[in-house]
Amino acid sequence: MRLILNILWIVFGGFLSAFGWLFMGLIWCITVVGIPVGVQCFKLASISLNPFGKEIVYDGGAGSFILNVIWVLVSGWELALGNFLLGCLLCVTIIGIPWGRQYFKIAKVALMPFGAQVIRTHIF
Repeated sequence: MRLILNILWIVFGGFLSAFGWLFMGLIWCITVVGIPVGVQCFKLASISLNPFGKEIVYDGGAGSFILNVIWVLVSGWELALGNFLLGCLLCVTIIGIPWGRQYFKIAKVALMPFGAQVIRTHIF
């Protein structure tokens, strides 16, 4: 079931979210200082391609907090806003609610990507 949901996710908009993460990662990797941020964007693009069956666990410290503040001010709010709006759009219909919830999960990660770990869970 997870495979079917992830395939439908990619077809109906998940690719756009992953493209946003990849684009931000490329922008951050232009400078040497931004390479760690870009690498984190590339890691989180994977959850944008197949979010079903994955959860986010936060366990960051002070360094993660500082990086998250810089991230939100520079480029995190665009990704969070885009994913939040797509989630709201999908939650208008009952059928779109599972996909909308995944967009909300990705929007939360877009606000706080540092200190976040992606873990695999079993659904269905």
